[in-house]
Amino acid sequence: MDPTAFVAELETLKAAQLAPLVGAGASSAGEARGADVPSLLKVALVNEISVSELAAAWIPTTREVDVKLAFARQVGDEASHFRLVADRLAALGLDASAFEAPAESPLFAYMKALPTTVERVAAGLFTLESIAYGVNEAFMSYCARAGDDETVRIYREYIQPDERAHQELGQALLAKYATTPGAQAAARAVVTQVIAMATAGRAKAAASLGTACLPGC
Repeated sequence: MDPTAFVAELETLKAAQLAPLVGAGASSAGEARGADVPSLLKVALVNEISVSELAAAWIPTTREVDVKLAFARQVGDEASHFRLVADRLAALGLDASAFEAPAESPLFAYMKALPTTVERVAAGLFTLESIAYGVNEAFMSYCARAGDDETVRIYREYIQPDERAHQELGQALLAKYATTPGAQAAARAVVTQVIAMATAGRAKAAASLGTACLPGC
């Protein structure tokens, strides 16, 4: 398939598979029960550092320089998001300086082991960042209802534009490198697997925290 047409097809597939995941957060954005905003921002800290570490782990074994640079940008952006969230927690009276990353999740272990550039781009920039963008919209609505306009502003002005830019990088890189039937099949499989694993992980976290409005990376 022509690479441009393939990326368009993959976007359609991704959107269809993401709809239940994103919808779960949107439907619970008006909950009065559930975790408070600081508790959810702690989830964001885990996500941000995990994605930064994942992209960093891929850089040494990625041959294509433009993809290396895309992952390097992702590392820096996600680290910046971590600092923004940590600073917001500090403003809310919580010290994030003692933050310790938890054990690697099954999703990130799966993604870290992906061997090819196309699979990595499909998993990280193309899919994981799309998940983040979608669930962050629901999280922002949750924060707005809780009266936390400053957290909404931080996400709207800083984090969400970066997540969108990462997705666009993923689209461009897939159009450049997913040029064979095998590479395209691998990308499709990775998109489906990442969404399935993210859905399972977020459902477990939502049950623990009492809300599906968990922020993403």
